[in-house]
Amino acid sequence: MVERIRAKFRKNPSPEGSHAARGSHRRRRRPAARRFRLGRFPLSRFRPLYPRPGRQGFRRWVPSWRQVLGSAALVLGTLAAAVAILYVRTDIPTDLNAFATQQDNVYYWADGTEMARTGPVNRQDAALDKVPEKVRWAALAAENETFYSDSGISPSGMIRAVSKMLTGGDTQGGSTITQQYVKNAYLNQQQTFTRKLTEMVIAIKLDNKMSKDAILEGYLNTSWYGRGSYGIQRAAHAYYGKDVSQLNASEGALLASLLKGAALYDPSVSAKNHERAVERWKWILDRMVTIGKLSPAERATYTTFPEPKAPPKPAGLTGQTGYLVDTARAYVAAHTKVSEADFDLGGYQIRTTFEKPKVDALAKSVDSIRERLEPAQREVDRNVRIGAASVTTDGRIVALYGGPDYLKQGFNDANSTVVPAGSAFTPFVYAAALRDGVQLQRGAARRPVTPSSVYDGDNKVAIRTPEGPYWDRSGKIVKAVNDGDKSWGKVSLREAVVQSVNGPMMQLGMDVGLQRVSRAAVQSGLLEESLGAQVPAFSLGTSTPSAIRMAGAYATFAAKGIHSEPYSVDRLSRNGNAVEVEKPTPERVLPAGVAGSVDDALHEAVKRGTGTTANAAGPDAAGKTGTATDNKSAWFAGYRGKVSTAVSLSRIDPKTQLLLPLDGMGGAGETAAGSSYPIDIWTKYMSSAGR
Repeated sequence: MVERIRAKFRKNPSPEGSHAARGSHRRRRRPAARRFRLGRFPLSRFRPLYPRPGRQGFRRWVPSWRQVLGSAALVLGTLAAAVAILYVRTDIPTDLNAFATQQDNVYYWADGTEMARTGPVNRQDAALDKVPEKVRWAALAAENETFYSDSGISPSGMIRAVSKMLTGGDTQGGSTITQQYVKNAYLNQQQTFTRKLTEMVIAIKLDNKMSKDAILEGYLNTSWYGRGSYGIQRAAHAYYGKDVSQLNASEGALLASLLKGAALYDPSVSAKNHERAVERWKWILDRMVTIGKLSPAERATYTTFPEPKAPPKPAGLTGQTGYLVDTARAYVAAHTKVSEADFDLGGYQIRTTFEKPKVDALAKSVDSIRERLEPAQREVDRNVRIGAASVTTDGRIVALYGGPDYLKQGFNDANSTVVPAGSAFTPFVYAAALRDGVQLQRGAARRPVTPSSVYDGDNKVAIRTPEGPYWDRSGKIVKAVNDGDKSWGKVSLREAVVQSVNGPMMQLGMDVGLQRVSRAAVQSGLLEESLGAQVPAFSLGTSTPSAIRMAGAYATFAAKGIHSEPYSVDRLSRNGNAVEVEKPTPERVLPAGVAGSVDDALHEAVKRGTGTTANAAGPDAAGKTGTATDNKSAWFAGYRGKVSTAVSLSRIDPKTQLLLPLDGMGGAGETAAGSSYPIDIWTKYMSSAGR
């Protein structure tokens, strides 16, 4: 029996037997279940790491050196993998923040002094080579003296940021200039760990892609300096009233101190701020000496703190400024290749043609006349609109009055095309007749006329065409009505202009041909779209030119027939680089003799005609009154020397935007025609600033 069992085991050896057969020196193989529990994968290995077995007391909780190294390797490996993934997946943004690229546009008076700035930020870029080297190093000494040798990030700053995050603090501090530029140009100002890591990755990539000088230039142009100023160029103006290229090391040190926090270091804010600013200013200058960027001898000269000027008052668009800015911007849009989108990004410097003394004098003249109105007592004194403009014989718009205040009334009355010119239009009829002659019969040759040519000046004379009387649509013969129904008898064309006799001017327009009158008006400077319908009344001023255009057209008479289109922008640049802007080319539009005859009549009108009030402006004053036939507008246009000025007045219903009669305005008699206000404004202004 025993032999049979042994034979069976020899034929089907057990695991233990087979194990023994391979050698008695090897351990017997246990069953699988037992192997898992007690063999190569004992369950005891899955027990908690702490408390450590085989240790007593507090040592049971102290990790071994293997555990420490393993944990550190795991953390560093995970962090390295995360950083590697973040580096690969993070690209340098293709678009800068609108905040980082948008600048303000700065408008200047004709003399180069600042007039206004527009845009959501007060910034102007400056090329790095325009920033003095010591001013640059003041910023570097204050913020990142190793800028030119680092890789775009600060390892110590990274560790500091992580530690602050882990301890519940923010991540601010320790950023290189490259990181700060990344934050300004591409990211946001939030202080989060994720944003900080993204900032660091982009900074490394940017440092590999861009030159150090380009990064520094971007940083200086996007940093906040307080007083509403972004960028060192605007900061130089805000604190010292000068271009950045004129700063010295001492002033640069003060601006560099602001980079730490303008609210804390602007010395004008408080005594505490002043104390902090002085202390940091000294430290920055001393630091520049330490790093070899400022000689001890030069440092010794900076003993007095460079007190900045008082914070400037914001140059807004109140008063007339807004009208001036709108006019200049419209010119840029129409006469340059700068698109509206590009212009809105800012950075443009617009040197206008406006002269501040003239603008102020014109506004003062209008305001003094407005004081005569009593809208609370008289209905007719309400809703009065006044527009005025001065244009030189070479086309420069040197002044305009657009309304009482741009912020209260945005519509520019100096550029309004709703006010009929009235008899201020008749010089164009006169000029067309002297240049083109008249045609009294259809098919006949044109006949020349002279200032002494005689016309019928009686009241209610029937208007004729080459074929006979002119009939209106109601079947009535059109008749000219003189002011005050006065009859003048036979009158020369020159006298008709001087005295504003309607009949001769109305008939003269028909004899010349209204198309030729239109052409003379447009060539002199009026816009074709502002001209009225070509009916007999056209010659009496149904056209509605703007005050700017009327002043420019009258300047043609002052220039002896040479016309220059009005313009409001003299020079344009962006960040110091010139931008081409079209300027008008003077053009002869009237023969010198014709323009001279019109000029003679306009001077005579002031001496003894309808414009005698303007004599007070000076012996060389020339001009013409204008009153619409329905008494809904009043004008005076004229010039002294090389400056032509036009003033329009009307009343406009704010609900319907229709013209209202001027009868009785300012307390004048109900039958008074037009208004004396335009000529009063013109005279007061031109006597003080009109040459």
